[in-house]
Amino acid sequence: MRVVFNDALRLREECHAAGEKISDSEIQRQVITLAKTTREREWLAEAPSVALVQACNDARRAYRNWFDSLSGQGKGRRIGHPRPRRKHGRQAIRLTRNGFSLRGARLYVAKVGEIRVRWSRPLPSVPSSVTVIKEPDGRYYASFVVEREAAPLPVGDREAGIDLGLDRLVVTSDGEIIANPRFLRAKERKLAKAQRALSRKAKGSANRAKARRRVAVSHRKVRESRLDHAHKTALRLVRGNQAVYAEDLAVSALARTRLAKSVHDAGWARLLRLLAEKAEHYGRTFHRIGRFVPTSQVCSECGINDGPKPLGVRQWSCAACGAVHDRDVNAARNILAAGRAERRNACGGDVRPPLAVAVAGEAGTHRSAA
Repeated sequence: MRVVFNDALRLREECHAAGEKISDSEIQRQVITLAKTTREREWLAEAPSVALVQACNDARRAYRNWFDSLSGQGKGRRIGHPRPRRKHGRQAIRLTRNGFSLRGARLYVAKVGEIRVRWSRPLPSVPSSVTVIKEPDGRYYASFVVEREAAPLPVGDREAGIDLGLDRLVVTSDGEIIANPRFLRAKERKLAKAQRALSRKAKGSANRAKARRRVAVSHRKVRESRLDHAHKTALRLVRGNQAVYAEDLAVSALARTRLAKSVHDAGWARLLRLLAEKAEHYGRTFHRIGRFVPTSQVCSECGINDGPKPLGVRQWSCAACGAVHDRDVNAARNILAAGRAERRNACGGDVRPPLAVAVAGEAGTHRSAA
């Protein structure tokens, strides 16, 4: 929970400033066990103990991730100092098996009781944990961690390279074009109107709370529309191809340019992540080629590097063979060729389909409006 998480961070900071070392068990004892005996934190006894312990574990993991990032042991981009959790916005608690249970169509949560839920799908296996989430728009969700068996599709011989863009979201090596719906741009005027209405409301008033919820609902609709489109696009590409190849884009760097809003609206990182997850689940192959491969400069017909071209050039003719290329289709074909070559070198010439394995997944529900 938020208060326990922040108390754990504060205690670690105080001990560090005083030059003292404190164990994880001592932190848990002070911010939970001893805190329940004080007047300011006696209400913690009404919360599930499992959720309180998980909040302590989250604070410890946040610090360890930060230390690993500083030492270079952590994977991915650099992680900053853990920040306190805020009261407003998305709130969540995580419960392990001894803090919840399924009773028919209802979810039982310790210290809360049975909750009527509206299931989005049946659970494929017994859940190991559940995260109960309250979104800023007032909706509650329950996200279960389950074990999901892979469902490999029949082996095919079709492969595709894909080029991601802003005007065209996906262009395949076969010439197929998937347009970018631009969900945020489409709702931008409505969002701006709702935000202006929120700014005019008095702070702390009931009308301001209602206006804040309307803004959150608008953002949720944009987010869910983008996620639904990404799922359908990824599933379509994985089902139609035995292998899918894409560039390893530096999305975080592109999101710091003047095109930041458009890059976030396109959702490239989420689409690539979903492609990898679905390829693993359905027994397909997803491979990312190096981001420095000059896919837009090389002619896919003769292989000659024709030099860099401005982004405004959408079609060009090869000076060596005279072939006329669509910029995105040519890049997708080069991505396909580079991906095949990298896989062939990595596998020693054998590019057989991967073995089917069990993967972890999530199935969610949301609480009905009672």
